[in-house]
Formats: sequence, C-alpha cells, structure tokens
Amino acid sequence: MRKAIAAAVFATTAFVAAAATPLDESIAKGVKFLLANQREDGHFSDPQMPALTALPLWALSGSGDAGEAVAEAKKKAAAFVLATQREDGGFYVPKPGRGGSGLGNYNTSVCLSALFDSKLAPSAPLLKAREYVASSQLTGDDTMAGGFGYDKVSRRRYADLSNTSYALSAMAKTASLEEFREGGKRVDLDWDKALEFVENLMKKEGPDAGGAAYNERTPQGGSTTNAQGKVSLRAYGAMTYAAVLSMCSAKLDKGDPRVRQSVEWLDKNWSVDENPGMGNQGLYYFYDIMTRALDAAKIDKVGEHEWKKELSARIVSLQREDGSWANENNRFWEADPVLCTSFALLALELCR
Repeated sequence: MRKAIAAAVFATTAFVAAAATPLDESIAKGVKFLLANQREDGHFSDPQMPALTALPLWALSGSGDAGEAVAEAKKKAAAFVLATQREDGGFYVPKPGRGGSGLGNYNTSVCLSALFDSKLAPSAPLLKAREYVASSQLTGDDTMAGGFGYDKVSRRRYADLSNTSYALSAMAKTASLEEFREGGKRVDLDWDKALEFVENLMKKEGPDAGGAAYNERTPQGGSTTNAQGKVSLRAYGAMTYAAVLSMCSAKLDKGDPRVRQSVEWLDKNWSVDENPGMGNQGLYYFYDIMTRALDAAKIDKVGEHEWKKELSARIVSLQREDGSWANENNRFWEADPVLCTSFALLALELCR
C-alpha cells in the first residue's frame, strides 16, 4: 500500500514538473529571487519607499505559489507596509526636503493596490488610504485639475499621467471597500475631472493621434513644434497604456472611441523590445503597465499581435541566471533588480 501511494505521489510530481511551461518556470525563479532579497524586517530595496516593498508583495500575491516561504514573506512585507501608514492615511515616509510627503501619492496608490490584492490587510487602513488618495486629486479649472502628482503636498501645482493611472487604478480596484465604511459619506474621486485630465494628454490628430504624453510640461518622450511655433510633447508607449488603464478605471471599455484610438496608436507603434518613444528607459514599468491596461480593457490582440504570447516570451528571454530582471538604464530606478523583477512578475502573471 505504501509503495502504491509513493508511486502515485512520484507520478503526480513528475507530471506537474513535466507540465510546467517556460513561463511557469520563469515566475518560480523570479519568486525565488525575491524571497532571497527580502530584509529581516520585511522590506525590500529601500525602507524609505514603501512602494518598493509593496510591489514585491503584489508580485508574490499573484504568483500562485502557496508555499510557506511565500506566505511568510508576504506576511512580513504587508506588516512592514502597514507600519508606514501616517495619520492622514497615506503610506509614505516624510521627507521634509522634498515637500514633506516622500512621494506620498505614488507610494500610497501602489501600497493600496498591493495590500488589497494580498488579502493581508484589514479594511480600516485601506479605507484611510482611500481617503488620502481621494484628497490628493487636484481640483480647479486648469489642465492639471483631476490629475495626481507624486505628492499631496508640493511646492508647485503638478500632475502627470503615470501617478494618475496608479491612483485611478487603486481607487477603482478597491471601490468595494466602501461597503465597510461606517457612517459618513462614501469616499470617491471626481471621475469626470480625472477623464478630462487624461484626455488633455492624449493627441487628437496627426501621426500621434490616440497616443498620450506624460504631462504637459515634462518632455520625457521629446517634443515637436508646429508651423505656428506651438510646442507639443510627443506621445510614447508607457503613457499611452497608462491612458488606456486610466480610462478603463473610469469605466470606459474597448468599445469607447477614445480607447479604440489609443489601441490603434499602440498597434502602429507596437513593440515588446522597447518602450516606444523611450527606448529602454522605463522598460519594465512599460511591461507592467501594458499588461494591466490590456487586461483591464479585455483586449486579446493589439492589431494582429497576440500580446500575451509575444510579451511573455520577450520577458522570459531577458531573465538573468539568478532569476532576476534589471535594466541597464537606471532611469526610473530600473537598475534595481527587485523593482524590475516585481514588474516582470506582475506582467508574466497577467500573461499566464
């Protein structure tokens, strides 16, 4: 009887091993790398940046690995992130020299999404974080209104599409938590203003129609000047995906003409080898935002491109021997293998 049971276990194990795909194996190697790089107190990379612990937590939560090592790593990471929450509800470490908030909007939005998906946080701190994010949305009548910047407290009025997409996605993802809010008005965003902000950064005509820029001031993707001398910031890949994700967070879908036009731009500028318009700058962020946007829009193909197959094959091919990913270009902190490995895993998990 024991021999029969042992044989059955061996056969099952052998079948699972044989059935593992290159994508599954790549995810397992990436998870192993993250586990080896967590600090004793639960944080990853930089304890001053809670998002850099939340991103690995988010990736581990979607890995499908139910082993004790992953469960313990997630528990420690979630506890570390929760301990960074401030009285105002934000997850951040104050940095007086940077306006006082330590990239509060960015950190809080990422932490809110990661904690929610991890299922390791009670509703109370997440509801407080929703309050922080909602209170960080810019109001007014200018082109910044409706958007989000890095900090709630800032020396200048500022918003960009990257921070806005993180905030809108986090608020849409966690909207169901409002059912647990006791008393008082439910917390939400001004979604109409948010859409106006996103649309303002989308190109309406010309070869870049449907593409989106980072903001109206920072020429990350370069700029062009028309015959009238007006400077226009160029659209690029990551921000166009950020626009798609933002529009889907605001409950538009792939049938909306604005979403369709952005997807057409992405088809014309298709690449999994680079961040179109930026080369290898922000490449792993690009992979993450691509998958989250196309998944949210329920898009299986971009033009003729089966994006899950093409993207997963490319990411797997870039994995290092130790299971990590990293960018040779350190812009946006992407020389950090924990950051890039988290982005890569999040992308592969949605491709799977």
